Amino acid sequence: MPGPPPALAEARVAVRRWLDGSGLEPGARVLLACSGGADSLALTAATGFVAPRAGYAVGAVVVDHGLQPGSADVAREAADRCRSLLPGGSPVEVVPVVVPSSGAGPEADARRARYAALADRARRLGAAAVLLGHTRDDQAEQVLLGLARGSGARSLAGMVARRPLGEGLLLGRPLLGLSRQQTADACAVLGLAPYRDPHNEDRRFARVRARQALAQLEGDLGPGLAGNLARSADLLRDDADALDALADTAYLDLGEQPWGAPALAVLPRAVRTRLWRRVALEQGSPGTDLTGEHLRAVDALVTDWRGQGPLHLPGGVRAARTGEGVRLHREA
Repeated sequence: MPGPPPALAEARVAVRRWLDGSGLEPGARVLLACSGGADSLALTAATGFVAPRAGYAVGAVVVDHGLQPGSADVAREAADRCRSLLPGGSPVEVVPVVVPSSGAGPEADARRARYAALADRARRLGAAAVLLGHTRDDQAEQVLLGLARGSGARSLAGMVARRPLGEGLLLGRPLLGLSRQQTADACAVLGLAPYRDPHNEDRRFARVRARQALAQLEGDLGPGLAGNLARSADLLRDDADALDALADTAYLDLGEQPWGAPALAVLPRAVRTRLWRRVALEQGSPGTDLTGEHLRAVDALVTDWRGQGPLHLPGGVRAARTGEGVRLHREA
């Protein structure tokens, strides 16, 4: 008896592998975040097939951001699709959210509101994990944006397949190894007509410009660029993890601030900048505003000390050197 078509089989295998490596307890519920687009529908279909057979419960949440006319209708239709793809009795809910403006940009604001809604609903439904439909193309776009912004290794490492979401919840991205075309093909096999988000064509959004730039680069440099960028992210993630571990050890060894400049000077700069970032965040500096330029300026208190005065970092955090001691603290 022939198996399922390749695209559908690949999506199911990806979900099965993610579940096998998740460490979730038998019988745990996984909650699918579905927008009605091809990626999330393919994820919902694959998980609805694989998870019950592997002993897991499933459910789905559709977040209505209310940012487009007719968004409530789109959300209801996406929820109906989820009900048709999941076992009977699986909870499927539409969650309207208000997207407040924080100054970080509409994409970041919508993402923050969406993740908060997903985490809240997961806790209410007793879910152990929330699964997202990000693909290899999303990963490549993330890396390209990081390159354009001059970001460090952690940002260029892209998205991870698993990470904590808080309070015992796990965030998962089973389809990071699949292309966007594969998810579209999986939907076509199942006769699903995915929702096409107009925002995916709106060049006001950085991710749309990155998507279009990546397509142009693949046309100029040849196919396979997205996969190569995603593989680069995997390699950089290993490097970033190793440096983070060294920084964690150094943080414990250095003890309470102020830290001695001679002890800091023998550390690799990549470790020192991680220390500066960690302490600045602990003292209240917002990560969205803290740049590599800020961290390099703090590092100069160790490597290029000429008696310069204190530095003022975002969020009211002050970095200063007195004698041999360097300290970051929140200004009164």
